[in-house]
Amino acid sequence: ILQEIQYEKDLAGKKVLITAGATREAIDPVRYITNHSTGKMGYALATVAARRGAKVTLVSGVTNLEVPLFVDYVPVESAEDMFETVTKAAPEQDIIIKSAAVADYTPVSTATEKIKKKEGAASIELKPTQDILKWLGEHKTQGQILCGFSMETENMLENSRKKLEKKKADMIVANNLKEQGAGFETDTNIVTMITPDQIFEFELMSKEEVAFHLLDKILELKNEM
Repeated sequence: ILQEIQYEKDLAGKKVLITAGATREAIDPVRYITNHSTGKMGYALATVAARRGAKVTLVSGVTNLEVPLFVDYVPVESAEDMFETVTKAAPEQDIIIKSAAVADYTPVSTATEKIKKKEGAASIELKPTQDILKWLGEHKTQGQILCGFSMETENMLENSRKKLEKKKADMIVANNLKEQGAGFETDTNIVTMITPDQIFEFELMSKEEVAFHLLDKILELKNEM
């Protein structure tokens, strides 16, 4: 019922790719490197975009969330999995929203057997993962809108502006993990949406409300093209 009546179908005919959740980088068959992302923001975006009529592809890392109805769901695990899936699907998308928390580093090698505990310190050699948002910015198709997320703990606006420019994105959605009600493991968020020309600051609201306003801003950018 909500799919039919909740929102005007102003995204009908648009293909929207959304990434969500955390990636896992295997150390051995037992252990992995990950982060605190629950995927709630990305899943809210997928839900609202679908209810506004978009054809949604949700590329999701590991979460405990129920898959939204009326979306094409593609589960992935590692940063490399997500890179391969997203870059393959990207050229045909009208809008790409990168809200997943993708690992910046991954182990240089993954042990085939469980690493046994030893006396003294241990270390894991890491290498950078491929930068999905940067790749998308460099390969953006005509008329495509690219939106990234920026989770910060300090200098939020400065760092997010740099990310917007460096990654050639059309919008960055920034939030500060230290603000009460923002960030991981909550049903709410406090975001600032940054474009090359403007900054839009929003008060505390539910992640579904954030998703609605974000999609509104993206539609405005698309209409200005």
